[in-house]
Amino acid sequence: MREYVAAPATFTVPDDWSCAQAAYDRAEQTPDNVAFQRPVDGRWTDVTNREFADSVRAVARGLVARGIEAGDRVALLCSTRYEWNVIDFAIWAAGAVTVPVYDSSSSEQIRWIMEDSGARLIIVETAAHAATAGEGTSGLDTAPDILAIEGDSPAVELLSTAGAGVDAGVLAERRAAVTADSPATLIYTSGTTGRPKGCMLTHRNFMSETLAILETPFNQYLRADATTVMFLPLAHVLARAITYAGFHAGVRIAHSSDLSNLVGTFSEMRPHYILAVPRVFQKVFDKAQATAQDGGTFKAWMFDKATDTAVAYSKANRGGRVGPLLKLRHALFSKLVYSKLVAALGGRCEIAISGGAPLGERLTHFFDGIGVNIFEGYGLTETCAAITVNTPTQMRIGSVGQPLPGCAVRIATDGEVEVNGPVVTSGYWRNETATAEAFSDGWFRTGDLGSLDEDGYLTITGRKKEIIVTAGGKNVAPNQLEDALRADPLVSEAVCVGDGKPFISVLLTLDPEALERWKQYHEKTGSLYELLRDADMIEHLDQALVRANRTVSHSEAIKKYHVLPDQFSEETGELTASLKVKRNVVHQKYAAQIEDLYS
Repeated sequence: MREYVAAPATFTVPDDWSCAQAAYDRAEQTPDNVAFQRPVDGRWTDVTNREFADSVRAVARGLVARGIEAGDRVALLCSTRYEWNVIDFAIWAAGAVTVPVYDSSSSEQIRWIMEDSGARLIIVETAAHAATAGEGTSGLDTAPDILAIEGDSPAVELLSTAGAGVDAGVLAERRAAVTADSPATLIYTSGTTGRPKGCMLTHRNFMSETLAILETPFNQYLRADATTVMFLPLAHVLARAITYAGFHAGVRIAHSSDLSNLVGTFSEMRPHYILAVPRVFQKVFDKAQATAQDGGTFKAWMFDKATDTAVAYSKANRGGRVGPLLKLRHALFSKLVYSKLVAALGGRCEIAISGGAPLGERLTHFFDGIGVNIFEGYGLTETCAAITVNTPTQMRIGSVGQPLPGCAVRIATDGEVEVNGPVVTSGYWRNETATAEAFSDGWFRTGDLGSLDEDGYLTITGRKKEIIVTAGGKNVAPNQLEDALRADPLVSEAVCVGDGKPFISVLLTLDPEALERWKQYHEKTGSLYELLRDADMIEHLDQALVRANRTVSHSEAIKKYHVLPDQFSEETGELTASLKVKRNVVHQKYAAQIEDLYS
């Protein structure tokens, strides 16, 4: 069993810590510094530390006025926006526990979370959300109250007014009752298999994640004069933890849930760093490539050469040997191509953090080569976001980095990644069986497979439950193949199959926008069914498979594929709220197509 323990943490989290304390501390120490920027009447408006803390206290008193007791659960269903943070901190300030719910959740999903958590109140964003929540909670033994952030009685204003008569000393009493090991939040896992479990994260978990990050070289980017735009769902632990760390460090934070206008938001806010999932970076690349192709054959050729140069430059630079010709080509493309991509991220983006799924080595090298370093880490809801991470001074592309200070990683005899440290959950809400199954002599079993090199860099190779065992007894981790396929601009999703079969096959979905661009570039018409019989399309997909198969051995290679006519989505059941594929649903739904691949 290989094990790697990071350097001991130099930080300590006080035993009486509450996450709400960060709002109070910033308001006292730097009251006039800008904490957030929020859109008001079409313009970005500053919110100072003092104003934020005042709003938090006002809403917290309102929660007390509505009967929320210390330890009660309060659900929050809302897209990424300023009010999310106000309400989250207010729940903490009232001594209660936040239960985040994805704003895309169905009534059935809401019902399970509310029933299991016993939340007494759910704060939603819109009237439509309120209707869905009402449908989901109808008939529960104790139906929770429902408040909406938007509408005739905005939740923040309503709670602030209701709490005006509550003595301020009540919040001090609530604060004193909270310890670092009190639950701060219950986050219900995505549930790719079975019903979601309520993962308990404490105030110590959140603060340990923050202080561990700030003990790494990332502290030079999470600083008081920096700005960031948060657009990932705050219901996801990664966005929430990075937001909390940025707030604690004094970063100016803006929010956006308008993913269609991200480039415009970046242009306005000019973030110093961004947090995104791999698909965002792939989309940035694909759009730049499509723009070049629209400009004609020469521009398309130049973009391809610029891409190869960026990747080669990154690899050579990381190896410490950049030749003069490569340096010259890189300088040329920096002016002609790379500068436009950097401008698309706002023009002063120093670093980017990618999480949620593997980014892919080639794309990482590409962005590294144009001057935008993307750092990948690894973590789960149960580790309060990252537990390993690549940093500006310790980076190995292709890995997910080394453990954060105070944390440790080991590889079990069957290849499973196990972790421990102050960021790891204490267990699942009211589920002792699941908690006991998740731990082995104090180490959390992640369910992921991986390896550690001699320097402690972790590489994830797949999910333990997703291993495909072919008829010949070959164990295949599908993730590497699927990630390589998704790197193709046309491919939206890829799901490998082949359990008990003679070889590996794959189900594909194609990106509609990318498909339209491909049709225009190749001067094609017709339906998807007709295109799949086109020689150029067949050649394109065949080459995508060839590139993916180069990443594995011959016995693990994909032999056949089937393109599905529809996209995967949360609404149709193939994706979780955090956009992970539910393999069991895909296998059941497309059983006939899978069987056809082997008939």
